Amino acid sequence: MSDTSRPLNFIERIVENDLANHAVSEIKTRFPPEPNGYLHLGHAKSIWLNFGLAQRYGGKCNLRMDDTNPVKEDEEYVESIQKDVQWLGYQWDGKVRYASDYFDQLHAWALYLIEQGKAFVCDLNAEQMREYRGTLTEPGKNSPYRERSVEENLALFEKMRAGEFPDGHCSLRAKIDMSSPNINLRDPVLYRIKHASHHQTGDKWCIYPSYDYAHGQSDAIEGITHSICTLEFEAHRPLYDWCIDNLPVPAKPHQYEFSRLNVNYTVTSKRKLKQLVDEQHVDGWDDPRMPTIAGMRRRGFTPKALRDFCEMAGVTKVDGVIDISMLEYALREDLNALAPRAMCVLHPLKVTLTNYPEDKTETMLAPIHPQREDWGNRELPFCREIYIDQDDFREAANKQYKRLVLGKRVRLRNAYVIEADEAIKDASGNIIEVRARVIEDTVGKDPADGVKAKGVIHWVSAREHIDCEVRLYDRLFSDPAPDAGDKNFLNFMNPHSLAILQGCKAEIGLAKATTDDRYQFEREGYFILDSLYSSADKPVFNRIIGLKDTWGKTEQEP
Repeated sequence: MSDTSRPLNFIERIVENDLANHAVSEIKTRFPPEPNGYLHLGHAKSIWLNFGLAQRYGGKCNLRMDDTNPVKEDEEYVESIQKDVQWLGYQWDGKVRYASDYFDQLHAWALYLIEQGKAFVCDLNAEQMREYRGTLTEPGKNSPYRERSVEENLALFEKMRAGEFPDGHCSLRAKIDMSSPNINLRDPVLYRIKHASHHQTGDKWCIYPSYDYAHGQSDAIEGITHSICTLEFEAHRPLYDWCIDNLPVPAKPHQYEFSRLNVNYTVTSKRKLKQLVDEQHVDGWDDPRMPTIAGMRRRGFTPKALRDFCEMAGVTKVDGVIDISMLEYALREDLNALAPRAMCVLHPLKVTLTNYPEDKTETMLAPIHPQREDWGNRELPFCREIYIDQDDFREAANKQYKRLVLGKRVRLRNAYVIEADEAIKDASGNIIEVRARVIEDTVGKDPADGVKAKGVIHWVSAREHIDCEVRLYDRLFSDPAPDAGDKNFLNFMNPHSLAILQGCKAEIGLAKATTDDRYQFEREGYFILDSLYSSADKPVFNRIIGLKDTWGKTEQEP
């Protein structure tokens, strides 16, 4: 955790109490994602919490892939998970671990449960099992196969293991209590048959443990002291404890639950995110509009902004929805402090300074960062022809318009005051050029005649600049709760989530930009060079976020 002065959250209080009472000698946590998709914003909070607790209290945190379902898993996801954790600023203890590392031990413990009369092979199919399970208000019924002998169960389980049955033919279930008010204790499935090759174990297994069975025992094998899960697993904790209590495990971990990170204007269901990718509504898992860590990294988010956001969101046991503006605030705060300034004209309009010599070039100096004098200045070539933004010129305007107007003056940032004289139009009446005059001796000074400029605009040299593409990203969804209730989240995709601008003009210094550099394009927002589409011949800049939150205003516009 980054802020040691803030009040402790409830999990930190538990940890401090356990350490003070010597219930544990060292804290050990774990981050156990399923490698069936890319990590998203919700996972960022779990990473921050588990790794942060270990850091704060001098403990260790494991990275363990919960790879119990080979049908949905892929090595691509394993690699992306590792990259995301490290990008967020954390390093796991030792090697990357896998639930599949423990398949032999889990199988041995399954045999132990059968031998103790606490597990049985059940021939009910999935539909029949649902019928027998009961409801939240009615108890379930015992499976007709529940009273098989130990010998018969051992023999059947061995046949399952040997691949003699097809998928779904039978399963291994714990023998607990079909009348329990907690449905998770109504003889839950421990093993299912899946004839599928596994990305770590190959074809060694055709039976795979359930999450509820593998999770707690993996924690015990690794000596996890505090197994931290989100609230939806609270009802699973009695089963977690039952397995721990009924098996000869080497340690007794305890599970704690906290509220998951729900953010408005966002979808974090892996199934729905995969649907967006598979149906090509977005440009892959790392599309800069996606709430995946990979997408946010490509868009230009900083690890600190995500960690700060998790800190601000807090750790409680109360479910709620966090406003995405909190994330955007954390991002702007970090970017404002670290981003060098630059100028880029998104919608270029040529300005010819008629009284400036054609063969003359000056070098203007501008601060790299206005609050960091030690960073020095950047050099801006200035000449007779420049580009300004089309929105920064009007032939006529009221007093509220503080930019360039015919017959009026404006200051070019870090350069001269100029006055517009004439607008040149094409045959269709579109303004294609502005002719203006430099007011002499106004670099860093007001005009000698006392007629001051009404505003300040950005510009770039028409001779020395880089041509670039700029991608303006915005929220992927236009509804604050796109998948609430029975909504189809696809119906609420924001049609303005991406605008691609060609022919933008950026100051020459941006030719040296890398995909690790974030910039504030003055008056436009924060930008980063895209890691996928940029090339030496065609730089592509992504807008990370605007300088201000304009979403509310946009929503109100007709």
